[in-house]
Amino acid sequence: MCGIIGIVGKEAVSDRLVDGLKRMEYRGYDSAGVCTVENSQLIRRRAEGKLFNLVNVLKSDDAPGHTGIAHTRWATHGAPTTSNAHPHATGEVALVHNGIIENFKPLRDELIKRGRQFESETDTEVVAHLVSEQVEDGKSPEEAVQAVLPQLRGAFALAIAFRSHPGLLIGARLGSPLVVGYGDGETYLGSDALALAPLTQQISYLEEGDWVVVTEDGATIYDNQNKAVEREVTTSGVSAATIEKGQYRHYMQKEIFEQPTVVAQTLQSYIRPLEQQVALPQMGFDLESIKRITIVACGTSYYAGMVAKYWFETFARVPVDLDVASEFRYREPVLEPGGLALFISQSGETADTLAALRHSKENDQKIAVVVNVPTSSMAREADLLLPTHAGPEIGVASTKAFSCQLAVLAALAAHLAVVKGKMSREEEMDVVRHLTEAPAALNAALAYDEAIADMAHLVAPARDVLYLGRGPDYPLALEGALKLKEISYIHAEGYASGEMKHGPIALIDEAVPVIVLAPSGPLFEKTVSNMQEVRARGGKIVLISDADGLAEAGEGCMATIEMPRVHPLIAPLVYAVPVQLLAYHVAVAKGTDVDQPRNLAKSVTVE
Repeated sequence: MCGIIGIVGKEAVSDRLVDGLKRMEYRGYDSAGVCTVENSQLIRRRAEGKLFNLVNVLKSDDAPGHTGIAHTRWATHGAPTTSNAHPHATGEVALVHNGIIENFKPLRDELIKRGRQFESETDTEVVAHLVSEQVEDGKSPEEAVQAVLPQLRGAFALAIAFRSHPGLLIGARLGSPLVVGYGDGETYLGSDALALAPLTQQISYLEEGDWVVVTEDGATIYDNQNKAVEREVTTSGVSAATIEKGQYRHYMQKEIFEQPTVVAQTLQSYIRPLEQQVALPQMGFDLESIKRITIVACGTSYYAGMVAKYWFETFARVPVDLDVASEFRYREPVLEPGGLALFISQSGETADTLAALRHSKENDQKIAVVVNVPTSSMAREADLLLPTHAGPEIGVASTKAFSCQLAVLAALAAHLAVVKGKMSREEEMDVVRHLTEAPAALNAALAYDEAIADMAHLVAPARDVLYLGRGPDYPLALEGALKLKEISYIHAEGYASGEMKHGPIALIDEAVPVIVLAPSGPLFEKTVSNMQEVRARGGKIVLISDADGLAEAGEGCMATIEMPRVHPLIAPLVYAVPVQLLAYHVAVAKGTDVDQPRNLAKSVTVE
């Protein structure tokens, strides 16, 4: 969600802190700020809204200093105002915080009783006052942080600067990611490797409960028992070039067009083309013994899980439960010992999903995770790590991560079917052949971008839009509706086509476009029947199908979008492209902020 960067260096840090914040704009934010340490002073500059507002503040009122912290905030406690923006500061310390301090209210009440004055409505300011009290009592920065961390409940990543120690920062993490970067005479803190990409490739990931003392000479990391520990220094492999828009107008557009490449990269890790076999990474359990799968995810990842449910049950004949992560623990799910709990997340840090993972682990489930960040918390806690290899995804609305998730889940379903004896050698070879065809099919789907752009103006004026699909196209209808809502702010709903007459048909009139996803095949005739129900009530249909489907049912539609004819296995990957492009071009037509839609954050690290 929010972004953190900190630098202890040899040169002025203000401009580089802002550059780091720009690399994290994709995470979503509504205010921003920096604080540097210079001549035993904390120099703080903040602004609500976009980063250019902070840049303008710094142009007129610079923040000198070789040590500093910076933050982009997505509001939880308190409105997105300058007074609620981070960093929060007292006379002695300034800090930035990702996450949520669940017990902030009793802590705040006690601090007020002790005479502390608050200037914000946030939970974060409580931590600043707690650390400040310790420093004012004569404690060193290290002693102050040691005393405060056990008092905090919730999830947090912290970066703390001290007025009297200009060459020092302290970071801490519990439930929210934080990395340490190592440079030449400089050391860094960041929310992720992407924040530090132009500064260093050498990073360490703090583990749960770790805290770290950072100076220009390096970092000393302590665990939750305050014992000095070593954490592996790795090469991040993230370059600044990977987060440039290049020739594209928006990051989302670029990421849609990267899908053939990243799906191909992902599949290279899961299929052996010469042997025509599906292969998985090593795992800490026997996949053949799995009798039930529980899939848990949020948002777009949840819809990928819905598609996977069809695949697991069709190919491997293994029953699947599917849960929204935010509801999972609270319905007290029955988890049979030895089951497989499968978690899907772009970031690998989604708070609801991570909490569900830990709940499943406590209930004797084997843990598999499909993530785009192989160093994330979920990845490190899994028995089976299934990376998606999509590369950094900057646009808040997920596109290439979704298609790569589908590619991984298809491979997993096929492999499970093989080890369960439900898929013959010939059938496995057929699956591998079709998966290998997916990148080319995605390229063919992208060729219709201009046609989709040309018809987007037909959908843009709508206040309500319905999406319909059957079988694995039903989750794609839900995903298409979500994309349109996210970036164009048009109310949209996805339905299973057969459910149309059970209520949603009451919404149909000439002002409600109906987007129908219907590749030709066994379910096509039933979907055509549902289209006739819409037409009979004056509804305007946009039909997304292949040439055979359009020839049979395209007449009389408001618009049609042609897709290549593909095997049903890879149809969900291919039909993701037109719903993404339609949402994108409608949003462009409406003039909304495509990459950073209002109220949304890329990675939701609070429940």
